[in-house]
Amino acid sequence: MPYIPPDLIAQVKQIDLLTYLQTHDPDELVHAGGGEYCTKSHDSLRISNNLWCWHSRGIGGKSALEYLIKVHDMSFLDAAQHLLGQTAITPPVFLCPKTPMQKQKTLTLPPAAPNNNRVIVYLQSRGIDQAVLDHCVQSGRLYQSADYGNCVFVGMDKSDQPRYAALRGTNSSFKGEASGSDKRYSFSLPAQGESTTLHLFESAIDALSYATLLRMHGRDYRQMHLLSLAGVFAPVQRQGQRLPVSLVRYLEDYPGVQRIDLHLDNDPAGRAATRNITDLLGGTYDLRDRVPPDGCKDTNEYLQRRLGLSERKKEAVAR
Repeated sequence: MPYIPPDLIAQVKQIDLLTYLQTHDPDELVHAGGGEYCTKSHDSLRISNNLWCWHSRGIGGKSALEYLIKVHDMSFLDAAQHLLGQTAITPPVFLCPKTPMQKQKTLTLPPAAPNNNRVIVYLQSRGIDQAVLDHCVQSGRLYQSADYGNCVFVGMDKSDQPRYAALRGTNSSFKGEASGSDKRYSFSLPAQGESTTLHLFESAIDALSYATLLRMHGRDYRQMHLLSLAGVFAPVQRQGQRLPVSLVRYLEDYPGVQRIDLHLDNDPAGRAATRNITDLLGGTYDLRDRVPPDGCKDTNEYLQRRLGLSERKKEAVAR
């Protein structure tokens, strides 16, 4: 059974519901007036003064942890892992295709390290092509944080202004997001010029892995759109089907897209997300399920297998 250290549990318990929803699911929040909010899914669930109460059910609490357990029926461990972002399934932010104007968040990017050496070595160890890394660094989409040496994957709007940043540890399993990240602008590699094809991934590393695979086949990845959803999760049935905010925004920004290739993970969450997107967009776009081949979990695992990196790592461990 997974173990979460007590100090991390203490941190999770400090996350209040309003902050969690503002950061990870802003479209679920409805301003009821003054300092009070309710949610779209449950209009009798009110949030005020760092407390929340679901009046129609007679339950309430203070933390986002309690909300996930009591409202979403998660186990304590699943809810804690969900908030920590330590699982492969990152916290969800979904919305309906028709969405109101949202207040722009203020992104606080981690300070950059003097060089990107650790990040480059780490991503090369996962098979990412140097030319792909150079493009990301030069365009400001990738750098190394000064504090922990994390990979910082920057998501930008159409004006190339940073609006989102995913963080990935280079010597640990840490995953997170920079403060003020707007998931509508998750990491992407937009096509140079016009393109009708969008390739969809769960993570930035998977998107870079696919760009590498294209280069291995002599193809130019910059002639098509590559977008990371910054994680997916299996939609809660009673909330209905909704599209990931980053996908909705990208399709609005690039109306020329006609075909969407879904390279989502070969696990329950990835398969559920693929079905969800296909159900909602199948009549509008040409959707193609590109599940990672050869039984691989994701695109990066497939890339590493193609390059023989998986076997080399096994041999190194065996020594």
